[in-house]
Amino acid sequence: MKTKHPITKAALAIACIGAIALAACSAGYSRGGAELARDSQPQAGMFFNGQDSSRQSVNLNQDIRGRFEHVYEERHGSRPDNQPGEPLGPGPTSEPYDMFFKQYGVNPFVDTEDDRFSTFAVDVDTGSYSICRDYLNRGHVPPTEAVRTEEFVNSFKYRYEPPRSGVFSIHMDTAPSRYGTELKNCHILRVGLQGKVVDAAERKPAVLTFVIDVSGSMNMENRLGYVKSSLRMLVKQLRRDDYVGIAVYGSNGRRLLNHTNDPGTILEAIDLLRAEGATNAEEGIRIGYDMAAENFRKGSINRVILCSDGVANVGATGPDAILKTIEANRRKGITLSAVGFGMSNYNDTLMEQLGDKGDGHYAYVDTLDEARKIFVDNLTGTLQVIARDVKVQVEFNPAVVKSYRLIGYENRDVADKDFRNNAVDGGEVGAGHSCTALFEIKLFENANGPIATSTVRWKHDEEDEYSETAVEAHTKDIRAWDQSPVNLRLAANVAEFAELLRASYWTKNGSFEPVLADVKKLIAETDDSMVLELANLVTKARDLKARQAESGLAGGK
Repeated sequence: MKTKHPITKAALAIACIGAIALAACSAGYSRGGAELARDSQPQAGMFFNGQDSSRQSVNLNQDIRGRFEHVYEERHGSRPDNQPGEPLGPGPTSEPYDMFFKQYGVNPFVDTEDDRFSTFAVDVDTGSYSICRDYLNRGHVPPTEAVRTEEFVNSFKYRYEPPRSGVFSIHMDTAPSRYGTELKNCHILRVGLQGKVVDAAERKPAVLTFVIDVSGSMNMENRLGYVKSSLRMLVKQLRRDDYVGIAVYGSNGRRLLNHTNDPGTILEAIDLLRAEGATNAEEGIRIGYDMAAENFRKGSINRVILCSDGVANVGATGPDAILKTIEANRRKGITLSAVGFGMSNYNDTLMEQLGDKGDGHYAYVDTLDEARKIFVDNLTGTLQVIARDVKVQVEFNPAVVKSYRLIGYENRDVADKDFRNNAVDGGEVGAGHSCTALFEIKLFENANGPIATSTVRWKHDEEDEYSETAVEAHTKDIRAWDQSPVNLRLAANVAEFAELLRASYWTKNGSFEPVLADVKKLIAETDDSMVLELANLVTKARDLKARQAESGLAGGK
């Protein structure tokens, strides 16, 4: 039986006052957004936030941090907005629902007598690792299709030596496989690609257009709240020659902030972000690209950054319309990065596709620390592309290598004949970024000689010229597992962890225990907090899988 609650006159009065206040806030939001869009034209003088010309001048090349610290303190704390939403932090929560992933399969072993070449586009995305970390921290095993092994591997730092000159250095090493014990003469071959480092003070000026999903599905602390916190972090890193514009979309897309380099104005626009309505992603992205085109600057980084949960339910909701817009603008020099937020009702598949087609990258923010990595620690690498259409081709020596298997990169496969086909898209690499690929290889008994040659091909940024560089691996350089480079062992452990999570056929008899044992050794050897985090995640995955087995449940959904 339902209990009736009488409405008193006082309660009715309070309700009316609340409705009036809500209407006033909504009107203020709409009016404020329009005023920002109308009045915030790019003006270099505005950068100093109304600074008195009689005051001491400021070094124009100095980072914005410190000069406007008063803008960020009490008014803009480090925590996200206190909006309703899913609980955060450690401890079990309800299992995420309506999550959209795509299964790409698992690479097989290939005999070198049939095909001695392995060709693929590089991938520096990290979204899959962050999403699966979020699942585990919430007390759930991630779905197998959520795991992309290469994105796990490329989430970690391997501290490769950068090139002394040129764009890339290649690092190759080999060790007996700790996890291929059932395969005779099985080894791990690592191909590490390190991009040149660009100092933050030397990166190109940036014209950034944020396209922000403010639909009702974003009304959570770990969605729009994290978006706002992320943007506040970014504003601290801006230089005088950087400009930011903001487009938003709910039921409709609209301009919120015309491009400006005034941090105070940008922060005011961030404050105006409120979640409402349905999700017209196509219109919002189109408006964002229109703004980017109007403010395009040759010689600058012209980037659209989409912040969304990937849901689209109004307008042209299929991916084709959005992808066509992205591809057309990519050819004009406007790239796109996709940054995902939120669990449940989240479209990983679309966000990963958008970052790939936009010649940018795809990342997922599950914590404010992850936001800091993207928008603060790795900002130069996030923004400045040093090489485009990057492809790798590994040629195995059939006299030494019997068969091989590329671990991950299933959705980055390139036909061998298209390695030097400039019409076939590769991946993009930002300044200071590295890309790691691992192979399981089976050697012939007592074989000696060259194992494989790795060739990297790329197009120079903003030029049509292509370059290549190659490195060879040899059996004489094989080291025992415990004597192998620490970063090779780390990469192999991360890959095995991912393969176990996605229930790869090649780990059908494997377990988390040997991974955990070796990762614990690496904690002291690397002094890297991410390795400690990895040990915690492996432990959680092991325990969750054990509980599933006890209850008779299968693996991830």
